[in-house]
Amino acid sequence: MAKAKQQRGAQSSHVSLNDLFHAWIDNHREVVKDTAQRMLNAPISTLLTWLVLAIALALPTTLYLGLTNVSSISSGIDQSAHISLYLKTGISEEAGRKLAERLPLDTDIRAAQYISKEQALAEFRQLSGFNDTIDALDNNPLPAVILIQPSAAISGADGAQQLLHTLQQMKEIELAQLDLEWVQRLQSMMELAKRIINSLALLLGSGVLIVIGNTIRLAIESRRDEIVIVKLVGATDTFVRRPFLYTGLIYGLGGAILAWVIVFFALLWFSQPIIQLADLYHSDFQLRGLDFVDTLLLLLGGSMLGWIGAWLAVTRHLGSIQPR
Repeated sequence: MAKAKQQRGAQSSHVSLNDLFHAWIDNHREVVKDTAQRMLNAPISTLLTWLVLAIALALPTTLYLGLTNVSSISSGIDQSAHISLYLKTGISEEAGRKLAERLPLDTDIRAAQYISKEQALAEFRQLSGFNDTIDALDNNPLPAVILIQPSAAISGADGAQQLLHTLQQMKEIELAQLDLEWVQRLQSMMELAKRIINSLALLLGSGVLIVIGNTIRLAIESRRDEIVIVKLVGATDTFVRRPFLYTGLIYGLGGAILAWVIVFFALLWFSQPIIQLADLYHSDFQLRGLDFVDTLLLLLGGSMLGWIGAWLAVTRHLGSIQPR
């Protein structure tokens, strides 16, 4: 008999917890519907708030995509340091080519390209435009060059400098130069751009919190009497806070969706000129847009900013509204 009573009590407790869970879900569903209906009843105000949030979210997103596309272009460029070996005047072309074939046997060297004196002069003639001056020369003043690409084992400026010193000691080499500055400058500019974008995203994210917080504060003030009444009948702060948190969440999500639309049309507008420019340089570069992960992060980020902004506003202002 006692065991049967315990089983009935356990079943009653189980049903009670299940009912509480469904009641909690129903309450949240009703709060979301009521919150959405209130926002739809003020379409102009809601749309303007979404637009402000969308602009604040779209700007750092667009800059992030721009940096990502620039990074994809620069990743196609060999980021390793290049070493130029200028051969001595007395070295014949055959000896220079044999040296270029022998150098990649070293594990520190990935590839070596021989450029003869005639090739160097032709390239200089094409790039400089000083044809008349070059034709007036009695002989070719340019030396033969071997372009060295260090292997992947050579990392950083120190390893390249050590390889440069080793190559400089070769008897056929008149001068060895390390072309590393442009790589360092590119890396520094990319790092600076990343920090600027991160700072701007942080600043505009703070702006989103301020906009949401101010919007929620106005909503709290407009519903002050309603809040006082529900508190009089025993409503907890958690119950009162819930619709305002959903309001901030919906504002943030709507702003993120509009930001995605703005970024999409911005990329669509820029894509054609960029494709034409890439064709002029015989490049198959394709402008990269927001993928699934980026879109998901944008929507989640906007929603979380809206929720946090609402939570900060409600925490600050709701405590001052108490029934007398």
